Amino acid sequence: MEPGAGDLVRLTEDLEAEAYRRLDGVPEITDEAVRQCLAGLSAERLAGRLPAGERIRIEKVLFARIRGFDVLGDLLTDPSVTEILVNGPDQIFAEREGRLFETGLRFPSEDRLLTLIQRIAGAVNRRVNMTSPIADARLSDGSRVSMIVPPVSLVGPVLSIRKFSGTLFTLDGLVERGSLTQEQADFLIRAVREKRSVFISGGTGTGKTTFLNALSGHLPEDERVITIEDAAELQLRHVNNLVRLEAREANLEGKNAVTLRDLIRAALRMRPDRILVGEVRGPEVIDMLQAMNTGHEGSWSTGHANSAREMLSRLEVMYLMGMEIPLPAIRRQIADALDILVHLTRSRDGKRFVEGIYELKGWAGDDYVLEPFCDEGPSPGA
Repeated sequence: MEPGAGDLVRLTEDLEAEAYRRLDGVPEITDEAVRQCLAGLSAERLAGRLPAGERIRIEKVLFARIRGFDVLGDLLTDPSVTEILVNGPDQIFAEREGRLFETGLRFPSEDRLLTLIQRIAGAVNRRVNMTSPIADARLSDGSRVSMIVPPVSLVGPVLSIRKFSGTLFTLDGLVERGSLTQEQADFLIRAVREKRSVFISGGTGTGKTTFLNALSGHLPEDERVITIEDAAELQLRHVNNLVRLEAREANLEGKNAVTLRDLIRAALRMRPDRILVGEVRGPEVIDMLQAMNTGHEGSWSTGHANSAREMLSRLEVMYLMGMEIPLPAIRRQIADALDILVHLTRSRDGKRFVEGIYELKGWAGDDYVLEPFCDEGPSPGA
């Protein structure tokens, strides 16, 4: 007689515990080593008790727990899912086509979710525990991961995965999707060719990196380009003379961090034609603006804000985080460094689009001179 549902759960848990015991002595635990271990256990414990199809299913479940992403495996392999949000073991959301939905999936226990989080962190030499409850990581496929565990999180371990998309959008493709108009695209292409400095702003999930990637498709092939990011996401596939730099967090002893500021300063010594900073969040804006003002025109970056004008105010605050100088001097640097601001937004139905494009003409009186591009852009409901 085949085991019942409860028996299968206990049997699977016993097999998992035995697999961990056997793998504990393996010098290098590879995917193949885990598969061989599970196949051996299946032959020893399940042959004659379960049909071959059920045995294979259990082996896949155990492999997902030990080496994969447990109950999140199908979401990660679903190309239509762009983001996965785990709020403790019992609530898992995902984003598809810009809209969040509850998946109905759950982890059997908080320990299982915590085990997954610690495995993700350990793979990139991070530690997540009560004394270090927050960590960020990047999966091997480029997906970005944020992790928070108790006591900071009151709902149990929290996991957010922003999946890396292998699809590289072009400006033409964004025009076809209604994200911007052809007139806006033509204006930005001219700005790239004229080496004008571009800053892309928008809220979380508005597609800033996607837009920067699309814009980079119009970079001249003979230029030397250096990209600088916290987590490498930019894809400049047609640029031959390309250097990609990625920041590094401090090690477990709190040493050997490499910041965005460190990388921008290093990049200036590498004869770049353009510097692309994936996103500025703090005092690295000082080095970025100074680079734009000292012979590196045509450089780009992105930042979080609810409007283009708010982005300028946020840049001022970021500057003051690293250097206390008079505000008028900061504003003059910003006005001299940046030429074009592109602000992105997302409608309630999940559509991402260009809300406005502005030319920064300088500083007059007590305000920035922002001249909007005359084309009104796509309609949010289009």
